[in-house]
Amino acid sequence: MLIQEIIRKKRDNQTLTREEIQFYSQGVTDGSISEGQIAAMCMAIYFNKLNLDERTELTLAMRDSGDNLNWDKYHLNAPILDKHSTGGVGDVVSLMLAPMLATCGGFVPMIAGRGLGHTGGTLDKLESIKGFDIFPSPQKMQELVKQIGCVIVGQTGNLAPADRKIYATRDVTATVESIDLITASILSKKLAEGLTSLVMDVKVGSGAFMPTYELSKQLAQSIAAVATHAGCQTTALLTDMNEVLASSAGNAVEVREAVRYLRNEGTRNPRLHEITLALGAEALVNGKLAATREEARQNLQNVLDNGKAYEIFEKMVIAQGGHTQFDQLPTAAVIKPVFAQSEGYIQAMNTRDIGIAVINLGGGRRIASDEIDHSVGFDEILPIGSKVHPDTPLAMIHAKNEDAWQAAAQAYRAALTIGETQPENRPIVYETLTA
Repeated sequence: MLIQEIIRKKRDNQTLTREEIQFYSQGVTDGSISEGQIAAMCMAIYFNKLNLDERTELTLAMRDSGDNLNWDKYHLNAPILDKHSTGGVGDVVSLMLAPMLATCGGFVPMIAGRGLGHTGGTLDKLESIKGFDIFPSPQKMQELVKQIGCVIVGQTGNLAPADRKIYATRDVTATVESIDLITASILSKKLAEGLTSLVMDVKVGSGAFMPTYELSKQLAQSIAAVATHAGCQTTALLTDMNEVLASSAGNAVEVREAVRYLRNEGTRNPRLHEITLALGAEALVNGKLAATREEARQNLQNVLDNGKAYEIFEKMVIAQGGHTQFDQLPTAAVIKPVFAQSEGYIQAMNTRDIGIAVINLGGGRRIASDEIDHSVGFDEILPIGSKVHPDTPLAMIHAKNEDAWQAAAQAYRAALTIGETQPENRPIVYETLTA
């Protein structure tokens, strides 16, 4: 085969065969296909798109470009489950959901990522826990899943290597937004985990990765269809990201909230709780660990109420080398509230701008080599609909110094719309989509 002929075929909007797609993925992996040819193929796919069979074959070829986890020798005798999110601000769900699903009988080998753009990264949050190892060997990771029920780790060097090369090219060739390529990128890594079932959280709104509801829905449908077509029962939920999901946004501040959530300390953020239960219920039903969503939600609530989910979380942290003195998480030098400047209701929130404000505080990266300040961010965030006046704290800002606090306070106020009328409630989960 000649790669230029395969590129020409997709350029002319023809359907690629399994063999052609596998040839492309293998050439990307072994370096026999150049960066220019990867770019040309990505652009051809961007404009002419892939049908369901092509998307599935590309996903599987990228999955098979590296290691696949095989669970046969571990005799788990229970479903292997995972959840993935397209990313948001204050999206700390993974830290609670992995141990909750494990406590309900599933095995969860969760491979997570770092922050991307304005969105926070699960791995960055976990690294605020002293000693936490996000890169155990694949063998140790599988052993911990069998012993504890869950792990949360980073992508190993030989997991879907074709995806890393293709994504690096997409990032500099204006082809990141292709739904077909996003689908293959996400699922090539997830399917390499050897999953029974996957639940996908696709965000919608001002803090979402996809710019419109329609594109978010297209992505959700594509992921559900391709993963299920590839043999992994998958449900995708469209969830609201028009405001910060948790009551905090940052790294250590979100870990603290997750710990309080699992320990039943204080009042759980209702939006965060609803999305966690909704995602968990789909995972348990798809994994046949519950007959109905109602039964699944009750099981999830039970393992929170009896403290067993927190016990699994603590075991996971210890097994991955982390310290469980969560009161010793990194603490910022300046912690004080930002106040409203007028009376009214919080009517809207530019969630993306709040995510960028976390980065500007030092809680995210502008370039890949940046060091993260795990202590900074926002917490005690008031939700949309809250009544405020000039002495109402809108949020608590955690900053490294007074100048950083002042800049964050200005950015936070600018991200909010305060008006005279209370806004109508929005759905938390907009739609649930299957193949």
